[in-house]
Amino acid sequence: MKILPTRAASVSRQGLCTALLVASLTAAVGISPPHNTADADDPAKDPKNPQGMPHGTPNLTLPDLRPKGRPGLPGASGPGKEDTKDATTGIPATALDAYRKAAQRAATDMPACHMPWELIAGIGQVETQHATYNGARMTADGTTDKPILGPQLDGNGFATVKDTDQGLWDGDTVYDKAVGPTQFLPSTWAQYGADGNGDGVKNPNNIYDAALATAKYLCAGGKDMNRPEDLDRAILSYNSSRSYVNAVTEWMRAYQQGNVPSLPDRTGVGTGNTPSGNTPSGNAPSRNVPSGSGSTPSGNTPSGNTPSGKPQPSKPSPGGSTGTTPSKPEPGKPGPDKPDPGKPGPDKPDPGKPTPPAPQANRLDRVGDGKTWEANAGETFKEKARVLVRDQSGKPMAGARVRFVLSSDDGAAFTDASTELTVTTGKDGTAEALRVVAGPKIGKVKVTATVVGRNLAAVEFAGKVSVLAAEQVDVVGNPSLQADPNSAFADRFTVKVLAKGGKDVVGSAITAKVTKLDGKPATDKDDKPIGPYFKGPDGKRTWWLEAGTTDKDGVLVLPALLTDGKSGEYLLTVTTADGKAHTFNLTVKAPTATLSPPKATPAT
Repeated sequence: MKILPTRAASVSRQGLCTALLVASLTAAVGISPPHNTADADDPAKDPKNPQGMPHGTPNLTLPDLRPKGRPGLPGASGPGKEDTKDATTGIPATALDAYRKAAQRAATDMPACHMPWELIAGIGQVETQHATYNGARMTADGTTDKPILGPQLDGNGFATVKDTDQGLWDGDTVYDKAVGPTQFLPSTWAQYGADGNGDGVKNPNNIYDAALATAKYLCAGGKDMNRPEDLDRAILSYNSSRSYVNAVTEWMRAYQQGNVPSLPDRTGVGTGNTPSGNTPSGNAPSRNVPSGSGSTPSGNTPSGNTPSGKPQPSKPSPGGSTGTTPSKPEPGKPGPDKPDPGKPGPDKPDPGKPTPPAPQANRLDRVGDGKTWEANAGETFKEKARVLVRDQSGKPMAGARVRFVLSSDDGAAFTDASTELTVTTGKDGTAEALRVVAGPKIGKVKVTATVVGRNLAAVEFAGKVSVLAAEQVDVVGNPSLQADPNSAFADRFTVKVLAKGGKDVVGSAITAKVTKLDGKPATDKDDKPIGPYFKGPDGKRTWWLEAGTTDKDGVLVLPALLTDGKSGEYLLTVTTADGKAHTFNLTVKAPTATLSPPKATPAT
């Protein structure tokens, strides 16, 4: 991200005080209901988070902060003038649709985050001007017609970030670059990347995918955008700069004020020139863009405004003061500074009515049955961890903080990619964690719930991760089946495991074995193994290997297959744990004969 040249704010904003900008964080959000609090797996808590380090120059130009509705101002209604819209706050139709769809998805997957689409739009504006930087345009499915890349992060003016994606997204195999409409680093995309348009591909160059990933990243760790401190930390995790926070927040507030025209797209033509060359061609998302009303989501009405978004001026008193003149207490009657001695005051408890003790969490109960959850590798468990906190009287207790900790041996995580969340109980005394996404292999999952600050018995939820039964094993690509002796096969052998109906099998354990064509071990006259071989974990030659498990797409790439000096015909067999196999007939070519140079004829 952060690739746009910094431009000065307009003259109408040059006198804006710093206090107003900082205070905008509070004005941008509403009153927070029970919420999650970031405690772990939160990029905002990691000082070495590469996404928040300097890796480009953001566009910090602010929107005009002109009051609306006054005659004579551009974009405002007035006598004899149509109610037009300010083009400076307009958003291209596809980008606007992507931001709104991402917020809708976040409301389903991460409801406690309260993600407003206007925040995602603020990031998109400051990062790449809604994917239009440097003349970029979007194709019908929301993918930019050319990659939007930040500078090489080689430490020269920016952070030093060595390559993490082998150049897959940024085309650089030495250092990383920020990529796409919201400028994700490849390593961040690997953790938070999302499929926002439902085409089965997570592509940072696609505005729908990038917008949803931005929502996931900002919400990570249980942050709640209705809380000013969480909003502040979320934006800082994108760029640890106060000026950046101010710019994003002001754009968000401008969009929340409702003047957001949907601008026509400058349609691009896909060239397939994303660094990996794999621009998705899946289904284009719905283009029925909502009207540009820009209405503020429920619960996010800016501070000091009515639900309609129009400021309500104070009614001046007859004396000209905008405040209210305090009444003058009558003699003999208690005034504001003179409590009634006969009645208990604010600092004098009523001796006849003892103050009841403040409620404390006294018990933590599981909500729902005690059955073990079940899911296939890579899939999301249907169940959620949900608990009830009761006080010392046995009543449901609101406001208690419950910590959910996820542990697994298969890489499982909550839907926001974290493994620890803290949730505050609601009025009914319950707290609910996000759903759990199973890891890529067979294993067990456990979610442990505890009450923060109270030594109460924990509640545990257990889950079991299984792997779909394999139906077939297919070869990916067209690998060369011949190699020279004392060399290696040019291509890595890659297989894909499918279940019934052609569904990808995630987490299928694969073994690989090299034999003679009849399936027997290849040996020499001294009964020593010969033929193509792998290198085992100890670095030694092996003709049988536990090759690993299939990834989220059901694919596994085998280690390099090397050759010794023995030529001949061999068989490579790749087998799943449930017995499905694919074989490759291999040939190690005979050494090329080397002719001796002719002997020189002695001169006579």
